Amino acid sequence: MDDAPLSGFHKKLALYSSGGPFLDGYVLSIIGVAMVQITPQLDLSDSAQGLIGASALIGIFLGAFVGGWLTDKFGRQLLYTIDLIAIIVCSVAQFWAADPVWLFILRLLIGMAVGADYPIATSLLAEFTPRRYRGPLLGGLVVMWFVGAATAYVVGEILLSVGHDGWRWMLASATLPATIIVLLRHGTPESPRWLANKGRTDEAEAVLKQVYGPDATIVDLTAEEHENVDVKAIMRSGYGGRMLYISVFWTCSVVPLFAIYAFGPKILDALQLEGGLANIGEALITVMFLLGCVIALLGVNRMGRRTLVIHSFVWSGLALLLLGIFPHAPSGVIMTLFALYAIIIGGTQILQWIYPNELFPTEVRGSAVGLASSVSRIGAAVGTYLVPLALTSWGIGGTMIAAAAISLVGALVSVLWAPETRDLALHEAAALHPRTGGTAETAGRPASV
Repeated sequence: MDDAPLSGFHKKLALYSSGGPFLDGYVLSIIGVAMVQITPQLDLSDSAQGLIGASALIGIFLGAFVGGWLTDKFGRQLLYTIDLIAIIVCSVAQFWAADPVWLFILRLLIGMAVGADYPIATSLLAEFTPRRYRGPLLGGLVVMWFVGAATAYVVGEILLSVGHDGWRWMLASATLPATIIVLLRHGTPESPRWLANKGRTDEAEAVLKQVYGPDATIVDLTAEEHENVDVKAIMRSGYGGRMLYISVFWTCSVVPLFAIYAFGPKILDALQLEGGLANIGEALITVMFLLGCVIALLGVNRMGRRTLVIHSFVWSGLALLLLGIFPHAPSGVIMTLFALYAIIIGGTQILQWIYPNELFPTEVRGSAVGLASSVSRIGAAVGTYLVPLALTSWGIGGTMIAAAAISLVGALVSVLWAPETRDLALHEAAALHPRTGGTAETAGRPASV
């Protein structure tokens, strides 16, 4: 499995798995457009606007860990479609939401389903993908978040012209992509690694023959060394160090990004850009983040995971630091520094999907991805909330310096703990003490925290 050629099955699985990130970017972004009509129609207070806007984010925080635990216990295949069915039902129900309470509840449930899909889909993809393509295919999922966000802005602008009920159609519109993804995912086989881990070897071998041909057998599925770890004991086991690194690295990566993405026009306006450039800040930031992720995907196998994450943190942090030191630089300089940050940070973005899936064994892979995702969402929510306060208290210079400090903390912990898993088979990367592979020495580093 680890040395198999990339097949049509792998490409389809990567495409279908990208539906979760697409829906994440879509549902989190389209609410911003819909709020233009929702606020006056439902007479929302400032606090109600904040809660509805953050409801899906809160749901993702809750759903990511629960989904990870469920997929480790009951398998990847079943939950691979159930979570999206929940999105369809709740999205349709939003059309008839008559008060802010129900709207908050429905978007909370949608967020939980989206969050649950993270560990489910990424675990399934990681456990099927050959080592040579594992990084690019897993990292490529984050690109679809930005595609979903961009699609939401386009759809939202079109549906604003429908009339006063345009917001209802906007929120219900997530039903269409979710339905398409469910239909595409139907029939996806269960992970043979998970089946073998549960002792269901006959089923595992049947899946191997289905995907890799009649000559494939269970012998081709290299057994993992069971580290006797479960989700309750994960922080006390040797994997606690890995979880600490993943959580810190992921949080340092998303806090500045989410804050800058959410308040891009406001931040660009505070930097006193000329010629109305602040008005196109949101669109420009989206394009630059997307470009950065694509570039990182092209380099993740050439540079390796460890080199990519360190350089991504260091140079993007320096771009933010220069923005903080020179907040009144010419407009061209400001825009260049912002573009550099958005492009260079792409390395840490794609590794959010790669590292967690490579560093944990099958029995807790989903739980580990879910837990790290949940922890990072706390940081993202807090960071986003604090941006307006920081702009008022510290000014734009101080705010950018604080964002740079967070990125440089990510660089420091990566220098200390980031492993290299590029050339390792999945079971080797997940083992606490790999016995093979040219980068085994660094692969165990996070466990020593």
